[in-house]
Amino acid sequence: MTTTAPAPAGTDAATGTQASETELPTALAARTTPTALWNDSAEIGELTKSIAWGAVGATCNPVIALAAINADEPRWTARLRELAAENPTAGESALGWMVVEELSVEAAKLLEPAFEASGGRNGRLSMQTDPRFHRDAAALADQAERFSKLAKNIIVKIPATKTGIEAMEEAAYRGVSLNATVSFTVPQAIAVAEAIERGMQRREAEGLPMPEFGHVCTIMGGRLDDWMKAYVAKNRLLLDPGHLEWAGVAALKKAHHLFVERGYRVRILSAAFRNSLQWSELQGGDLVVSPPFDWQARINENRIPVNPHAIDEPVASEHLEALSAIPEWHRAYDVDGMTVEEFEDFGATRKTLRQFLEADAQLDAIVRDVLVAP
Repeated sequence: MTTTAPAPAGTDAATGTQASETELPTALAARTTPTALWNDSAEIGELTKSIAWGAVGATCNPVIALAAINADEPRWTARLRELAAENPTAGESALGWMVVEELSVEAAKLLEPAFEASGGRNGRLSMQTDPRFHRDAAALADQAERFSKLAKNIIVKIPATKTGIEAMEEAAYRGVSLNATVSFTVPQAIAVAEAIERGMQRREAEGLPMPEFGHVCTIMGGRLDDWMKAYVAKNRLLLDPGHLEWAGVAALKKAHHLFVERGYRVRILSAAFRNSLQWSELQGGDLVVSPPFDWQARINENRIPVNPHAIDEPVASEHLEALSAIPEWHRAYDVDGMTVEEFEDFGATRKTLRQFLEADAQLDAIVRDVLVAP
């Protein structure tokens, strides 16, 4: 696997530009490249620090919300009791999602300055639609529209499945800012961008307002790496494991360049980090990188170099050749590797949907323990 040694403190390894002694790599990248840093957490303490490191966006999903609640359990336990008293007929799920909404709106407030400064392109807080709606396009679009009205800088996540893509077109038409999630592949990204474009074109045709929506399409690069590794192991294929660390990066770079080439009004977003390449190899492009807070800390602690031309440097041919020997890789990397109908059956999609559904069930359990103490 190709690795890069850390640059001296404050140095841009590609240009030799000197930053101040205290400027961290994430802040340097945010200041000197068009690549936006978002924080893959809505936990207030982490988000506050991440903003100081250059972050101009954040995200929330059932897994992240669960972690944020657990990180400040006394506060949210007390708040759940208050909400239960205020809503005496509300069930566990309804109360849990009230907390998710409050957590998201609170985080969105921190991002308002970046929202105003960017004209709405950044400064967004991503809220995820209820994963239990993953088979109901109308329910996804309706919830997305409701979430978008909770704060002016909310961007709403919908899964990149056949049903989700149908919902995205409708939600984009209704004026919802969108972030595709449960998305790992180039064909998913293309289908997402085209659906959002169709929705926006319907708005334009009707003369509806067209502000900066800040649409993004996530590719969960690390989860694509995970799936390639699982597929290789299951099928007893042997290759240098270092090649598998480049799967997500290769898909992200290809999707970004296709988006630019085709003029989509949607940016690629890199998420689900498994290695620092998923930050460093994407610098310089007009896209979003959204590492978990701990990955940002490690990038800064290790002074990972900022290369403003990294996005245009192709993945080494030996990595792509090795990945090409994996049949499943072509489903993820080729533009026509999957049909929209096949997205939901992709291994990473199934695994991630299950994880989000399980996190939602765990949130119900937390509420249950508050309402009916064990």
